[in-house]
This record gives sequence, structure tokens and C-alpha cells, in this order.
Amino acid sequence: MEYEEIINLLKSMANPYNVAGMARFGINPDNTLGISVAELRKIARKIGKNHALAGQLWDSGIHEARILACLIEDPKQVTPQQMEKWVRDFDSWDVCDQCCIHLFRKTAYAYEKAAEWVEKDREFEKRAGFTLIATLAVNDKKTGNEVFEAFLPIIKQKSVDERNYVKKAVNWALRQMGKRNRYLNVAALKTAEEIKSLNTKSARWIANDAIRELVSEKIQAKLKE
Repeated sequence: MEYEEIINLLKSMANPYNVAGMARFGINPDNTLGISVAELRKIARKIGKNHALAGQLWDSGIHEARILACLIEDPKQVTPQQMEKWVRDFDSWDVCDQCCIHLFRKTAYAYEKAAEWVEKDREFEKRAGFTLIATLAVNDKKTGNEVFEAFLPIIKQKSVDERNYVKKAVNWALRQMGKRNRYLNVAALKTAEEIKSLNTKSARWIANDAIRELVSEKIQAKLKE
């Protein structure tokens, strides 16, 4: 499929009713067509991996075209410069998360960028850093505990950020790290208690939510396995 054909297809699938619903969940309605990720995945399977086309779709500025770009991009061809360009374009939490989950975590620069982006000021750039930590904790089975443990002081430091999409990503990273194995579960719970003692609104929410899940019977039983 060629670029113009894909753009025309996406526009033909536009659903204003869905756009309104997405906006209620905090998704930026600007340049948004209201197409579900499930439908975008079907299109992505037909296209296959295509680095050049992914770049064109991203540059269109269309919300769904950017998610589609993340699905068809070849992570082996992604450069640090491209990652920086795309992360600066993030204007909605779902594009941020889809890009990190399906593309950025698979690149050779995932950990490097996670460490850089958690220090960024912009909300979605900072979220991208913590989203990367969370998704790497789930999917990267080979990396040692020490790499993830090194992120815990950063998680604690940034837990006082009151911005909604930052604090949720900080919490996500802490929880996913604590579900990785028994060692990191103990380390994450210790960090959660330290975060709780910071006694800010965001820190208390992050800590209490993480502790609730990480000490649950379900997670503890899974870790014993």
C-alpha cells in the first residue's frame, strides 16, 4: 500500500463519535479520526514493516497515522535522532504508549533513551521514559536486576510530579518492575515505602497503588512460581 492510499483509507474510516469518546479518556482529539487500535493493527499486518512509509505516516501529523507508523516501523532501522524527533511530537498519552510498547522498546537505544527522557520537562517526553521502563520490565527477559534497580532512585525522585500522565507512568514503571521477580519485588516495595514518606498527593497515590498490587496474593503467588 502506498502513502496516499493509506491516508485515504484512514480518512474513510473516520468516526467523529469515537473521537468524542476518546477525548473523554484524555486522548487529544486534534487531527484524530476515531479509529481503534485493533483496526490499525489489521492495516499494519497488510502493510508489513516499512521504514520509509513509517516516516511519511508520522510526518502526516494524523493521530492514527502516527500509531500505524509505530506498528510498521522496523526497530532495527530506527536511529536515536528519529526517536528524539518522534518523542518531541508526542501530544497524547496513547501515541506515546503505543510507540514505546510496539517500537521504541525493541530498539538498541531503549535503555539509553529511558534514562534520558525521565529527566525531560515536557509531560509526554517524561512519560515516554517511564513507559519504556515499564514495558522493558515486562518484555526484556534477559537484562539483569541491576539495570532495573538503578531506575528506582529516579522513580522515587520523580514521584512528586503531580501531572497526571507522569505520575501514572511512574506508578506503572514501579509496579511492572516489582512484578518482574522476587528480588525486584522487595526492592520496589522498599522504594514504594520511601515514596509514601515523601507525603505529597502524587507520591502517596503512586506508593499506595503500587504496594496494593505488589503485596497481593496473586502477584506473590506468581513470583513464587
